[in-house]
Amino acid sequence: MTDAPKNKVKDTKSDSSTLQVRKIGNSIGFILPKETAVRLDLKEGDQLFMVDQPDGSLRLTPFNPKHARTMEIARKIMHEYRDTFAALAK
Repeated sequence: MTDAPKNKVKDTKSDSSTLQVRKIGNSIGFILPKETAVRLDLKEGDQLFMVDQPDGSLRLTPFNPKHARTMEIARKIMHEYRDTFAALAK
């Protein structure tokens, strides 16, 4: 007679891609693993931005997408009016 395979329980603590939602005060939140915080160069007090993706998912990023878009527009304007800006700088 053979033994049936035992069910294996996955250890979620060793899976750094799984985050557990916890109650924090009157809110809920999650704790990033230290390795993830180091990879993103995050420190206490830093901000993460949620960006909606076309497939309905969310992307967390330390980079402000609104700031990046604003800088892109500013670069285009500075390039388009570079002669005017050069004259004003004199």
